[in-house]
Amino acid sequence: MYDLPPSARPAFSWRALLQLLRLPNVFTAFADVLLGYLITHASVDDGITWGLLLVASGCLYLAGMALNDVFDREIDAIERPQRPIPSGRIALRTAARTGWGLLAAGVACTAVVGLRENQSAMFPGTLLIGGALAVMVVAYDGYLKRTPLGPVGMGGCRTLNVMLGMSAAPLDAWHPMHLWIAAGLGVYVAGLTWFARQEATTSRRPQLAMAALVMLGALTALSQYPRTTDELLPAFMRPNYAVAETWRWHALWLASGALIGHRLLRAILSPTPRHVQLAVKSSILAIVVLDAICCLGVCGPTPALLMLLLLAPALWLGRWIYST
Repeated sequence: MYDLPPSARPAFSWRALLQLLRLPNVFTAFADVLLGYLITHASVDDGITWGLLLVASGCLYLAGMALNDVFDREIDAIERPQRPIPSGRIALRTAARTGWGLLAAGVACTAVVGLRENQSAMFPGTLLIGGALAVMVVAYDGYLKRTPLGPVGMGGCRTLNVMLGMSAAPLDAWHPMHLWIAAGLGVYVAGLTWFARQEATTSRRPQLAMAALVMLGALTALSQYPRTTDELLPAFMRPNYAVAETWRWHALWLASGALIGHRLLRAILSPTPRHVQLAVKSSILAIVVLDAICCLGVCGPTPALLMLLLLAPALWLGRWIYST
């Protein structure tokens, strides 16, 4: 139905491809993997390793966006006919090849990182986590998103993405604090996915309210991660208590929660597609801010401020390319 014969296919459109990939959102994936890397490494001297992790994360995220539309083409034809595949601006075969190709490229990058880090052949951590993330992406797009486990699956993808950044460090260097941060961001995204489940139609207020509580609860949990540390944590990984034990730390989380909650509340009071989609878009981009605050608590202000710069291209591209 959507893979038109050659004579009927429109000229290739870069904008349609970038819409298929939801390009503005990929910067949130970059922020996740950078956060994971920064809180588990003493320096960023090995630019090739963290660069490959960025590429891997970006490829896997973009693959998920493309395959999402491939699997949802029948539903999109009814609810979102303007999207690239049902509108005929991108052929189904092109979208599928793009998605599967990016997925393979992402996994290949994780394998290269594993080889560079001389990870054990018995437990190649980076490839294992990258492979698990790829499997979770396909499972979510192909099946889980249409079940009650959909939000859990998407939250699992985000948790694994943060862990992908951590994976270049030896596993014995990992600490419960790292898993707390990864899981907290995963719970936030699970709540966001639940919030967005009916964004194409009029959403139900009780569902929106409960999803918003999950998201704000995740922010509360993330603000407490410095309390999960102990003396076994290497010095460079310990929270910067000059930041994390001051009123400014809690003020940052309160301000973030207020800004996110403001959009969520507007959508709950007026659960139209427009308001819900605006809340979802702003909550997605807020992931960069949350990652930066988590980074601030361990690495200090400079890396956190540099991470915030990822918002600039995301916001600029978001003027022309939709995020939801």
